[in-house]
Amino acid sequence: MSVLVFVIVVAVSYLMGCVNGAYYLAKHVAGKDIRQFGSQNAGARNAGRLLGKWGFAGTVMIDAGKTLLALEITNKVSGGNGYWLVFAAFLVLVGHIWPLHLELRGGKGVVVYLAAALYFTPLSILVTAAILAVLFAVFRRFTIPGLIALASIPVTTFIAGHPWIYTAGLLFMLAAVVYAHIAYNPV
Repeated sequence: MSVLVFVIVVAVSYLMGCVNGAYYLAKHVAGKDIRQFGSQNAGARNAGRLLGKWGFAGTVMIDAGKTLLALEITNKVSGGNGYWLVFAAFLVLVGHIWPLHLELRGGKGVVVYLAAALYFTPLSILVTAAILAVLFAVFRRFTIPGLIALASIPVTTFIAGHPWIYTAGLLFMLAAVVYAHIAYNPV
């Protein structure tokens, strides 16, 4: 059973992660490779720059939807095992940031990370939003305040008393998101 679960989780999660909302919306609607415009990143913010508000919203819906669907499939095949769920969430993130068919140049993983947090501990999204609102009001920028707000997710998960594996998984996912931000935007 566990070999079959492993195969299903790896295949479904990584492949769903590779479905990059920004890339496919830009390709379908504008006939362009989003990685050639704006920040040259296949993410929701860049989709918003290229396609407008609906491009941003559509990308968020696709990327959050694929994450939640992969986690729900994993939940069903694993009987709700937290280790499998965290593994699946991380694989969706890896597929999103490093999709093979897009030459390992996907998005930065913020929406995938937020969707996983929503699945594991919905309260963390409210805390993150509150922190981001305060920091944005002070700094009038998104990137650094956004990353600080994202860092609150594992802390909120831990404080809320969710299984430790969710906190650990969200910490690893946060590290991947921060790495993607640094790798795609060297300072």
